[in-house]
Amino acid sequence: MENVKLIECPRDAWQGLPEVIPAEEKAAYLRALVLAGFKHIDAVSFVSPKHVKQMADSEEVMAKLNAALPDPIAAPEIIGIVVNEKGLERALATPGVTTIGYPYSISAYFRRANANMSRQESRLLVEKLKKETVTAKRDLVIYISMAFGNPYDEPWGSELVSETLEWLKEIRVDTVSLADTVGTATPELVGEVYRSVKDHVPGMELGVHLHSHPEVAEAKILAAYEAGCRRFDSALTGLGGCPFAGDDLVGNIATEQVLTALHQAGAKTGMDPAALDKLLQMTNSIRAKYAHAPLVN
Repeated sequence: MENVKLIECPRDAWQGLPEVIPAEEKAAYLRALVLAGFKHIDAVSFVSPKHVKQMADSEEVMAKLNAALPDPIAAPEIIGIVVNEKGLERALATPGVTTIGYPYSISAYFRRANANMSRQESRLLVEKLKKETVTAKRDLVIYISMAFGNPYDEPWGSELVSETLEWLKEIRVDTVSLADTVGTATPELVGEVYRSVKDHVPGMELGVHLHSHPEVAEAKILAAYEAGCRRFDSALTGLGGCPFAGDDLVGNIATEQVLTALHQAGAKTGMDPAALDKLLQMTNSIRAKYAHAPLVN
């Protein structure tokens, strides 16, 4: 059995919700994830509250989480997303944030919508992120947004993904996640792209952050796994998506579906599906109160 790394993504699940979740509830939910055995959590972001009001209280959430964790020594990896230098400063000043995450878009249209940057500006920021995280002894993960195509009639191909990965390797970025930002990739495309680019960056931890309609979610996970992927982002019940993608929030792939697919493939996830019952109840409560979304069984 091969080990895989699961990254639970409540931040991505929450960021586009119409009603703001109180900081106390966010921190309690993150603590519950830790107690259930999740070791890698995409938990907060440091972005403009004007554009993403759900994430305006990230410092407060982290302070409450740090105070509530039973054993700081065994604290999980906490990813904090940034999109500019101001966000980086906030993230580095926030105790408990161990990893900085940045969405680097290979779509010019999406790059402008998400971060209002040119390609050169975005690349210069990534280089600064690498330098600053090394100095601060934090980790860095880069998400390649629109890695599986885009709906904007822009040039795209696996060679563009490969070129981006090679540049990231040159500046010594060690962890990258390929994002299907709008959730339109077929399982076949997921497998083809991952298989075609992975050999360009030997030694890099290369994962996937996939959005999907539920009926094809498990097939996408299996396609990535069979292509060699061993790092997977997901969110319980499949809530969420990118509020800047214009995709009506096609959701994250549900963690419970990821576990089903990976266990079917014989992978070792380190998670007991039975331990998720309480978390699924908490997630459904959040859906009902703040997302106005139907419960997921």
